[in-house]
Amino acid sequence: MRSWKLIAAAALAVLMGPAAVTQGPAPVAPVSPTVAPESVPPAPPAVPSGGAPLDRANVEAWLDGFMPYAMARGDIAGGVVVVVKDGQVLFEKGYGYSDVAKRKPVSADATLFRPGSVSKLLTWTAVMQLVEQGKLDLDRDVNTYLDFKIPAYDGKPVTLRNIMTHTAGFEESARYIMSNDPKGPPMSLEELMRDTVPRRIFAPGTTPAYSNYATALAGYIVARASGQSFDDYIDQHILRPLNMTRSSFRQPLPANLKPLMSQGYALGSGDPKPFEMVGPAPAGSLAATGNDMAKFMLAHLNQGQGLLRPETAKQMHETTLDIVPPLNRMALGFYEQNINGHRVIGHGGDTQWFHSYLWLFPDDNVGLYMSVNSAGKDGATGPLRDGLFTQFADRYFPAPLSTAKVDAETAKQHAQMMAGTYTNSRGHQKSFLSFLNLMGQVKLGVNADGTLNAPAVTGSASQPRKWVEIAPFVWRDAYGSERIAAKVENGQVVRWSFDAVSPFMMFDRVPWYTNSAWLMPAFLAALVIILLTALTWPAGWIARRRYKAALPFEGQALKAFRLTRGFAWATVLVVVGWVTFMSVAMADFTLLSGSLDWLLYILQALSPVVFFGMVGIAAWNLWLAWTGKRGWFSRTWSVLLLIGAVIVLWVALAFHLIGFGTLY
Repeated sequence: MRSWKLIAAAALAVLMGPAAVTQGPAPVAPVSPTVAPESVPPAPPAVPSGGAPLDRANVEAWLDGFMPYAMARGDIAGGVVVVVKDGQVLFEKGYGYSDVAKRKPVSADATLFRPGSVSKLLTWTAVMQLVEQGKLDLDRDVNTYLDFKIPAYDGKPVTLRNIMTHTAGFEESARYIMSNDPKGPPMSLEELMRDTVPRRIFAPGTTPAYSNYATALAGYIVARASGQSFDDYIDQHILRPLNMTRSSFRQPLPANLKPLMSQGYALGSGDPKPFEMVGPAPAGSLAATGNDMAKFMLAHLNQGQGLLRPETAKQMHETTLDIVPPLNRMALGFYEQNINGHRVIGHGGDTQWFHSYLWLFPDDNVGLYMSVNSAGKDGATGPLRDGLFTQFADRYFPAPLSTAKVDAETAKQHAQMMAGTYTNSRGHQKSFLSFLNLMGQVKLGVNADGTLNAPAVTGSASQPRKWVEIAPFVWRDAYGSERIAAKVENGQVVRWSFDAVSPFMMFDRVPWYTNSAWLMPAFLAALVIILLTALTWPAGWIARRRYKAALPFEGQALKAFRLTRGFAWATVLVVVGWVTFMSVAMADFTLLSGSLDWLLYILQALSPVVFFGMVGIAAWNLWLAWTGKRGWFSRTWSVLLLIGAVIVLWVALAFHLIGFGTLY
């Protein structure tokens, strides 16, 4: 499922500091690619204007150079790539290993990968089948189809259209997203939908905010409307009609498919990981071969043949939602990913170990699918799949870059209007995981030459990009096709996004009171003050013992001295506890299914006592310092300590570290 893990990990690094680095074994070099079945007939060459011939020989030559090097460089064990064109499989090939220890090569038609959120496309197709049959209505309140209630937001209900365009307005949901239990997910789909309804944070239809829960809810509605389990429905109405015999949403996998399942890896040079059990199964539990995914692509490219009526497929592909024009939009379940003047729709997918993408060029009758079985070194899978898509498009569907440009003075003014701090619409806003937002806010600025500086939107090697304003509040990568655009209201930039994420994610301005530009330095300074206060207790004791000096406090002052240091230690430990909880949980999503609840309960019980107590004790200490006979340093420090305690309490309140419950 499309991963926010990297964002969370980067945010936590701000608090955790540099990590120790260990050297592992050298990356595994992928074996020679397995050859696609000879039964696949070659397609006649087709040469788009200025492009290379889109035939099997050319595609194979290019990919045989691209994939092995990219995988070896990124420490990725194995992958598969499929290209379809004009109603047939043009090319399919496995690269590297499905099992490194056994040196088992990847096969395009006999190795199962986990395409993650690409699974959603099958779920959306199932929804549209039932819309065709009149059993579902895209614009009806989903509560019509449920045996529990999704609360309205400002009186507005959620519809299936909202769900399919990721504008249902749900907060991000991480609870039970993954588990390693070989028996299956910890909760049934019905239990998960009923017991973990996320909070509503946006009015429906207004804000793209990717939601695995919402997609799983659509799968549950498919089950209720059809009278079958979700797995049975998918088997009988999606997989069987397309002869996708080596694919399944079932968890654990059916016995006949288990031997074909690729291992998953963090690094190709590391140990294999357990099979991931996806909690919201309709959102990401599919396992499939590359050849089976080709069949699914061909069906959609051929006007839904075998799955949908042509008019329904067209509705699914072309009904789009404009939020920030002219950026890529969300269709009914598909992301728009247009490039080089060609219309592209698709969907990405990530589990912890498998990373995939499916792209369709409907007007060109071409499809591209890739999946790899390793997270890779330093997030290597992201640049790999981005590079695969852009290089494929540039090679076979090239187009000259536009030379349009806004004048320098206007561009500078617009860049200055963009400058500020923003938060991601796909995130946690009402649970304790919103603490990640403090470290993960995105900043835009202005370069010395007056151009836009967007450090969060980097290139494939994490290098800064040069942005050229090509139209009012629309910027393009000077050396590529990626665009940034903003929405302006009353002369103010209120939100922006960029092409890669605009179908399902926006960046909105952060209110001043939670703006990390000042709050993060203030929070870190507050923690330093409180930590130094805590350290004076053992340090003072050692000094007094060495020099045989007495503590210069008695009565109320002595009590305040001890309580101040005690609460300072407690504050530091609770903050460290929260950072530890989040860093451990974000490193392994399976821990979000309850394994860390004991620590969560402890932190939730201690947080209000410690954070409010720290402010109260610091205020008492300040009063004693200023009404007693203390020196200027003691008085000044008492002021700093109270300010620090208030800042820590504010962060705890603003980012929901004070609260109870395990809905997150």
